[in-house]
Amino acid sequence: MKHKNGFNPLSRNASHRRAMHRNMVTSLFKFERVTTTQPKALEVRRTAEKLITRAKVDTVHNRRQVARFIADPAILAKLFTDIGPRMKDRAGGYTRVLKLGFREGDAAEVAILELVDYKLETEEKADKKAKKPAAEKAAPSEAEAKKPAAKKPAAKKATASAAKPAAEGEAKKPAAKKPAAKKAAAPKAKPAAEAATEE
Repeated sequence: MKHKNGFNPLSRNASHRRAMHRNMVTSLFKFERVTTTQPKALEVRRTAEKLITRAKVDTVHNRRQVARFIADPAILAKLFTDIGPRMKDRAGGYTRVLKLGFREGDAAEVAILELVDYKLETEEKADKKAKKPAAEKAAPSEAEAKKPAAKKPAAKKATASAAKPAAEGEAKKPAAKKPAAKKAAAPKAKPAAEAATEE
C-alpha cells in the first residue's frame, strides 16, 4: 500500500530520479515509443503527460517550462509543432503502457510506454508496398496498351523503307563511279599517244 506516498522514488535520490525522467521523456518524444520496466513507465508517464498538456498551447512561458525537462531543441520543437497539435482534441491520456511480461535474468516486469496515436513502422511500410505495386501495374498496362499499336508498325515501315533506298543506292553508286574512272583515264592516255606519234 502507498500510505500517502505521492510517487514511486524508484530507489533513486532526487537528482538521479530527475535526470532519469528527463532522459526517458526526451526519448519518448523522439521515438514516440520506449521499452522499460513497468514501474519506470508508470512514473515517466506522469511527467510526459504534463509536458504534452503544456505543449498543446504554444507560448513562450510554456516553452520555458518544458525546456526545464527537455534540453534538446529539436525535440522541444517537435513537441510543440507536431505532438502537441496532434493531441489538441484529447483531454488527457496521451500515452499508454503495454505490459510485455518478465525480463530474463532479473524477472523485472517489462512494459512499452508509447504515445496513444503511435503507429508501427512495419504497418506503414506494408501499406506503402501494397499501394506501390498496384499503382505501378495499372500504369504500365495502360501505357503498353496504347504504345505498341501506334509505334510498332511505324517502326517496321521505317526500317523497311530505309533498307530499300539503301540497297538501291549501294547498287547504283558503283556503276556510276566506274564509267567516270574510265573517262578520266581515256583523256590522259590520248595525249601520251599523240606525243609518241609526233616524236
